[in-house]
Amino acid sequence: MKLLFKQRMFSWFDSYDIYNEAGEVVYVVKGQLAWGHCLKIFDAWGGEIGMVKERVLTFLPSFELYVGDEYLGCIRKEFALFKPVYTIECNGWQVEGNFLEWDYEITGPDGEPKAAVSKQLLNWTDTYVIDVADPADALCALMLVLAIDAEKCSRN
Repeated sequence: MKLLFKQRMFSWFDSYDIYNEAGEVVYVVKGQLAWGHCLKIFDAWGGEIGMVKERVLTFLPSFELYVGDEYLGCIRKEFALFKPVYTIECNGWQVEGNFLEWDYEITGPDGEPKAAVSKQLLNWTDTYVIDVADPADALCALMLVLAIDAEKCSRN
């Protein structure tokens, strides 16, 4: 399952539309006014299904992931000299790759691929392709990509 992750050009807060391979909107992400990033995820019918919320007052960026009101886990940026490193406390997943070029892979506990993320160049706004191995993992993979994007935006 491929998801096309497109940032909206004109919005006060971070807003994204997430499309499937047929070009249909499957998720809408809306940024909320809050200390740190707070991104709410809605399904195609407008029902809130998840949230990515930045923890404030931490030495390095950390984001909590929620499905509905249930805490799913978190992703933290670790101290590293030459390239970003993230620790995920969610489903035993790991993130590896070139974050500076937006080309990375999310893997499961035994190394099986869960999702691959790549940035499309030459677009007016940030546009990514998320290739998810199992459609049941799409929401969790999307939340991780949102957290990494929010951390990168804060850094820049």
